[in-house]
Amino acid sequence: MDTALEFSEIHAGMLPEVGGKAANLGELTRAGLPVPGGWVLTTEAYRQVAEAARLDPIIAVGGPGLAGAARTRLLETPVPEAVAKTVREFHARLGDGVPVAVRSSATAEDLPFASFAGQQDTYLNVVGPDAVLDAVRRCWASLWTDRAVAYRDANGIDHASVRLAVVVQVMVDARVAGVMFTANPVTGRRREAVIDAAPGLGEAVVSGAVNPDRFVVDSATGEILLRHEGDKRLAVHSLPGGGTERVETAPGCLCLTDAQARELAALGVRVEDHYGAPQDTEWAIGGDGTLWLTQARPITTLYPLPETSRDGLRVYFSVNVVQGVMGPLTPMGLSAFRLLASGAAGLFGYGPADRRDGPPFLAVSGQRLWIDLTTAVRSRAGRVILPRVLTVGEARTATVLERLVEDPRLSVTHTARRPVLRGVTRFARRVHAPARVFQALTRPGRALAYTREVGERLDGRLRVPDGATPAQRLDHVERVLGGTFPRIISIMPIVITGYGLFGLASRLSGLPLGEMQDVLRSLPHNPTTEMDLELWALAGRIEPEPFRRHPVGELVRLYHAGELPPKAQQGIARFLGTYGHRGVAEIDLGLPRWSDDPAHLLGVLANYLRMDAGDLTPDALFARGAAEADVAMAAIVARARRRGRLRAALTRFALRRTRTYAGLRELPKFYLVQVLAGLRRSLLAVGEHLAATGVLGSADDVFFLTIEEARAALSGGDLHDLVAERRAGYERETRRRHVPRVMLSDGTEPEALSAPAAEGALTGSAASAGTVTGPARVVLDPVGAHLEPGEILVCPSTDPGWTPLFLTAGGLVMEMGGAMSHGAVVAREYGIPAVVGVPDATRRITTGQRTTVDGAAGTVTVEEEPAEV
Repeated sequence: MDTALEFSEIHAGMLPEVGGKAANLGELTRAGLPVPGGWVLTTEAYRQVAEAARLDPIIAVGGPGLAGAARTRLLETPVPEAVAKTVREFHARLGDGVPVAVRSSATAEDLPFASFAGQQDTYLNVVGPDAVLDAVRRCWASLWTDRAVAYRDANGIDHASVRLAVVVQVMVDARVAGVMFTANPVTGRRREAVIDAAPGLGEAVVSGAVNPDRFVVDSATGEILLRHEGDKRLAVHSLPGGGTERVETAPGCLCLTDAQARELAALGVRVEDHYGAPQDTEWAIGGDGTLWLTQARPITTLYPLPETSRDGLRVYFSVNVVQGVMGPLTPMGLSAFRLLASGAAGLFGYGPADRRDGPPFLAVSGQRLWIDLTTAVRSRAGRVILPRVLTVGEARTATVLERLVEDPRLSVTHTARRPVLRGVTRFARRVHAPARVFQALTRPGRALAYTREVGERLDGRLRVPDGATPAQRLDHVERVLGGTFPRIISIMPIVITGYGLFGLASRLSGLPLGEMQDVLRSLPHNPTTEMDLELWALAGRIEPEPFRRHPVGELVRLYHAGELPPKAQQGIARFLGTYGHRGVAEIDLGLPRWSDDPAHLLGVLANYLRMDAGDLTPDALFARGAAEADVAMAAIVARARRRGRLRAALTRFALRRTRTYAGLRELPKFYLVQVLAGLRRSLLAVGEHLAATGVLGSADDVFFLTIEEARAALSGGDLHDLVAERRAGYERETRRRHVPRVMLSDGTEPEALSAPAAEGALTGSAASAGTVTGPARVVLDPVGAHLEPGEILVCPSTDPGWTPLFLTAGGLVMEMGGAMSHGAVVAREYGIPAVVGVPDATRRITTGQRTTVDGAAGTVTVEEEPAEV
């Protein structure tokens, strides 16, 4: 490997030799973009000095002292003579006394998923070969700053695999310089350049030492959307003999003209088109007015756009957010959802030609699912129905959509009601909705029996004949997934009858729905609360000693080995026999169930056995909730009786039916997850076959294929590299910190456009009445989480895998959801005060802070200082 290369000799495939920054500068130079000239000291030079410094043993030991030890060793080690000679030779090519910028270029830098911006050092206006050598040594050492080591740890990058090249680039004696994002990093909107500019070198802007001027430019049209003048009280200038100085300046006018802002935006378009993705760039305008591009890297924080062939601006709604699954789905999980959604679309008469492709309204982005709501948003009927439906389960999304209809780009284009009515009529006919509603009104026992029959039929459909071939198993998976949604959704007319009668009782009694929520406490026939209460009862029956003595990993080993005490071993096995198909992020059939990995379950049991709940045991609270619901019903009936005896009788009838059916809301998902778990077992058998034939490395690699790919793999091949690449991509997506709830096809996140809430204000949707104060516990992943009794659970969202934590929670604060979302329903049933749809709650609340949840007002009050936990 060469020790040094000119920019013009570098191409994109040379990342291991020159690092991310240098690879980008080489590409930009070869593309003819205005990049100041220079050269790169490759990672071969770093390898030589690292070898001389004996870094490998230090890296192997690791630990908290790694950064300081490695940095010190590199600074103490002389630059190898051959490397020093190369530096002097290449520097001489630039000319005598030419000032340069010496910049770090790590191999784990300027990557699509992690920019590493500012993690390593840069030295400006370096003059002379000796000064360049000293700057090179300090750049090498900066690979081991505390911040760089922590950033690599956070992004899962192996320290031993990282190398550092050093860029030496001719300085631009800038009159004005700054930073430009070719897409808006706040709203996500593509082709909207955001430019920060200040007089002098760009260091003042990059380091945040100055309040710069800001321009926002529509890159497509050149329209200046925003001009904001910063105070620019500081400027960084080059000194004649080398180095820089910071100079205080008086506020003046804007430092860029509109023409220069447009020229920058046009340059941004060229850079973005070259890379095919939005870029974070640094630029400078020299004293002669020449515009230079000094750096470009991907904007790693933007959420990727859904792939679509549809024209015009589209509106997408996150399925993951509404389901409480913030992480990505496996390829097989996405493939399964396409088949499920095709079955759903078919009920309305709009099934796709190939059900494996999924319906047109389903999109994938960031390995997550999105629903295209554009047709509904741009139709009169949709604008009426959609916000009302979403207010029930996703209030924040409903608010976003209400603002979106004001966007002239989303004006009404669908005015005819007939297609909507035709689709709804088909749906109602195919799920026998009128008959189900009539049955729910007149024969509640028969209606409940039907919901059980649905589960039995689905269970029967999961059976695979003995000796089924892998191809037959895949046929069976496709067949079951395509027919599951029509079956489970046929329960919903019964559930809707219950909630419809709840609304009727409100009208008859004259009470608003918000004052009738106690009726929905401790509902029967809810499989999730039945599961939680059974788990609590199990904790009271089993031998506690192993759970108090052993960590969770050892408990798992003992369970699998059959070495837990008899009551625990048998009780857990029975529980998993009924509920083992459940799990965290259970809508993805690619992820393990509790029956596959009971670690979370055993951890919850250990948590329960450490508790001293006194009289406030979950079963006692549930019974109290049911009694309070009876009292609430009696009061509502009495209120209705003042308006007439017939009203009272109808109100009593309506509320009894509500109590009977409302808990069934969780049943369709319970059955769906049961189906997914059964198909997961069958797909694992296919994976075992593919692993045995050498196509895959292990059976669970099959979940990183689609159904079509798994079928093709039965003919042979080698998919090890494909699976490794997808696993790496999946792992990167699990680290994504933000997933929009609504996104436009131009990248805009509408929620980011709204005015921020006042500092300290935490408001959301009232979900479960009551007020409670206690220390907060912020939980991002329920697996392994420990919640002390009375703590306030603060989380992004929940699915049934979270609900065992509810049994010890004093209150609930959730970033997602509405009054009828899963977390809200379960909180009401347990009598836990809850506020949902609280923006950024997990960021704005710290574990230990004393927090008051007012579930009736929808407010959360947080004390400044964390309480002692």
